[in-house]
Amino acid sequence: MLQISIWTKIATAIVVVVGILVALPNVLTDSQRARLPGFLQNTISLGLDLKGGSYMLLEVDLPQVQKDREESLVGDIRAAFRKARIPYTDLGQRGDVVSVRVSDASRQAEARTLLQGLNPTIGGALAISTSRQYDLAEPGNGLFTLTMTQAYKTFMRGQVMDQSIEVVRRRIDEMGTREPTIERSGDDRILVQVPGLQDPKEMIDMLGKTAKMTFQLVDEAADPNALTAPIGSEILPLADSPPGVPPQKIVVHRRVLVSGDRLTDASQGFDPQTGMPNVNFRFDSVGARQFGDVTKANVGHRFAVVLDKQVITAPTIINPILGGTGMITGSYTVKSATDLAVLLRAGALPAPLHVIDQRTVGAEMGADSVKAGRTATLGGLGLVALFMVLRYGLFGLFADVALTLNVVLLLAILTMMGATLTLPGIAGIVLTMGMAVDANVLIFERIREEQRNGRGMLAAIDQGFRRARATIVDANMTHLIAALILFELGSGPVRGFAVALGVGIITSFFTAVFVTRLIVVTWLNTLRPRTLTI
Repeated sequence: MLQISIWTKIATAIVVVVGILVALPNVLTDSQRARLPGFLQNTISLGLDLKGGSYMLLEVDLPQVQKDREESLVGDIRAAFRKARIPYTDLGQRGDVVSVRVSDASRQAEARTLLQGLNPTIGGALAISTSRQYDLAEPGNGLFTLTMTQAYKTFMRGQVMDQSIEVVRRRIDEMGTREPTIERSGDDRILVQVPGLQDPKEMIDMLGKTAKMTFQLVDEAADPNALTAPIGSEILPLADSPPGVPPQKIVVHRRVLVSGDRLTDASQGFDPQTGMPNVNFRFDSVGARQFGDVTKANVGHRFAVVLDKQVITAPTIINPILGGTGMITGSYTVKSATDLAVLLRAGALPAPLHVIDQRTVGAEMGADSVKAGRTATLGGLGLVALFMVLRYGLFGLFADVALTLNVVLLLAILTMMGATLTLPGIAGIVLTMGMAVDANVLIFERIREEQRNGRGMLAAIDQGFRRARATIVDANMTHLIAALILFELGSGPVRGFAVALGVGIITSFFTAVFVTRLIVVTWLNTLRPRTLTI
């Protein structure tokens, strides 16, 4: 008969009470939430379409990455051949092919071994794949060619996209923005949505810089005013050139001696001698050792700090720098030094980013969306509640209580998940309210059927709940599977709709099967009615 164990009652009560407490901050003001304990101050974040903010679609320049890596290979081949004293000519990059010709036929086997050593397997020594990064060929006459493999291109693109997304995320987090949405879109694009950010210029400036920092030796024998740089060097502008004056130029060796990805920290500080703002940086253990070896071997020579193909500073190395720390000085303000430190601390982008689409949603438009969503939710809740009362009387009122608790539990779970609520998410909540009463309708109609079949009041209620349960489970499972498919195949707003719908299905099953049954049993045990009108 209608018996509910004490543990089921306690568990149901705990879930309902906890749900109410977790969902409560969503309807309180900021000052009221501040009085609550820390673990009860979380709320559902509003998406871009509800809060307003900035939307950007960024394109990652993958061809530039491939070109940079091929140029790096050219530099590695030059350094290796010079160290081994292997005579060579025609070293360079043409299209997707890096080629070099060995002048001495007796050294070709040695050259082949060196080139194979410069051509690791994809992903490094620990990679499961044995595929090489480049296809090595020998057309003849001492010529060697290296062509980037398709497998390595695919691996490199995935690696660059993952790294770019992570760097973009860190940079936006450093700006202090809340709940950004950063996700991959297609093969070479990144979607960025930052709710609450009404002026995207600062973010565009921050994301538009690759912050690719390198340390290279200055080619002191070369003329910076020449039209072309010597082989193995490049002419770069000096970043601190006065405004209105053509930038000064410095010739640096292309070979990167220490890469900026070895930086572990960067912060704005002040030069102890001049008091001017500067940027202090620190290397990891490997970078500190490399930096120490380079400065030890090049005392008396100039060392250039290059950021995004501009020379920040090019001081003369007076003494070896062995501590793994350094300082970048220049004509910085506190803000510009802080911005540079943020870029370096967040990490270098592996490829340039290009803004191909940008939109700003105003706060007023977002407020209108919130108002419309609130109206739709309350209107849907009110109409469903009215229908249930008119159709089922007192039992309809019981269903309305369960429906209200269903919405509360849904908001509580979304709050605990840290979900971001969008207009499609509100649509999922409204749809959930209509689906939530389906289970109650099934139960109540089953009770009516049992009464028509001649069962007594208690037996009809008991059998109504028991026999409707299997149908409720089947109906909710099909809806849940549909929500999972939407979440798996969709993106952005579709996923938001799927999350709200899926969570709502779970909470509606709980409130229909447990909460409504508990309310009905409590009513029967308390008032002990003689007849049942439903």
